[in-house]
Amino acid sequence: MLNSNHIINVGVIGVGYLGSFHVEQYQQIPGVRLVGCFDLDNKALSNIKTKYSVNTFSTIDDLLKKCDAVSVVTPTITHFNIAKDAIEAGCHVLIEKPITHDIKEAKKLLKLATKNEKIIQVGHIERFNPAFSTLKTKDTNPRFIESHRISPFNTRGMDVDVVLDLMIHDIDIVLALVDSPVDNIKASGVAVLSKNLDSVNARIEFINGCVANLTASRIANKKIRKFRFFEDSGYTTIDFLNPSVEQYVLHKNKPCNKQLTTIMTHDNKYITYDKLNIEPHNALNKELAHFIHCISKEKNPIVDGSSGLNALQLAIDIQNDITHHNKK
Repeated sequence: MLNSNHIINVGVIGVGYLGSFHVEQYQQIPGVRLVGCFDLDNKALSNIKTKYSVNTFSTIDDLLKKCDAVSVVTPTITHFNIAKDAIEAGCHVLIEKPITHDIKEAKKLLKLATKNEKIIQVGHIERFNPAFSTLKTKDTNPRFIESHRISPFNTRGMDVDVVLDLMIHDIDIVLALVDSPVDNIKASGVAVLSKNLDSVNARIEFINGCVANLTASRIANKKIRKFRFFEDSGYTTIDFLNPSVEQYVLHKNKPCNKQLTTIMTHDNKYITYDKLNIEPHNALNKELAHFIHCISKEKNPIVDGSSGLNALQLAIDIQNDITHHNKK
């Protein structure tokens, strides 16, 4: 058992573009000792060693022996085997999204983590975005959700399609907001520059009546990370790229709060506009610090293995619907 004063020995497996940020942020988190890194790419490993003055290891096993926890920041196809070895070596694991390549692997990891009393956290970083962190989601009841997550084409991330590369972020947010099973999915998508789907639209219908319309594309000239949801009492817009939250709220009586701007009135009803104050922070730092906190306090992460599994399941269901649609 770890006590609150225990230093967590952490390793990073995979030090490419994203893995390098894990190295950087772990060095800034109290209670963490970054013991080292591993990567099959010796050049990348050498660069990280020079830039961050961190130890490097020639094998994963040598690194795992020194660690209480590891970040797995490698291609999706490798997540299962690396995380499995880490858990069996006695390490808690943070796995970058998606949790694994398929559902069978994810379920095996969850069982293994439970058996070995280890934490799995999945890197759905938008849960720690300053905008989403500011939003109070406890009492939300979305009726309709719309998201657009669009990026220029980038060869990084081409090991998976746009559903698992980009859309899965919004899938996870939707599942965090909607407390209902999925009833139906209608999706379409095309491969444009890669052999995998590059542009996808998915309409997800939930049993409670909520509908989510998600669009993701990596064929664009600029990034867009917009998300909005409508409730009976108004609607909320979130910009994940330039963190901001705007809310339009319906009041049945004249609002007493003078800080709210009334923009519409009709039949003794009032709609107010409010732009929430956002506290800037580094989302990855918050995510990794949460991982360390959960290990120290023996708590379940906000985005645990089950959350990662649920997001992957819905992503695969969307892929399957597109495959079925394209065959027709």
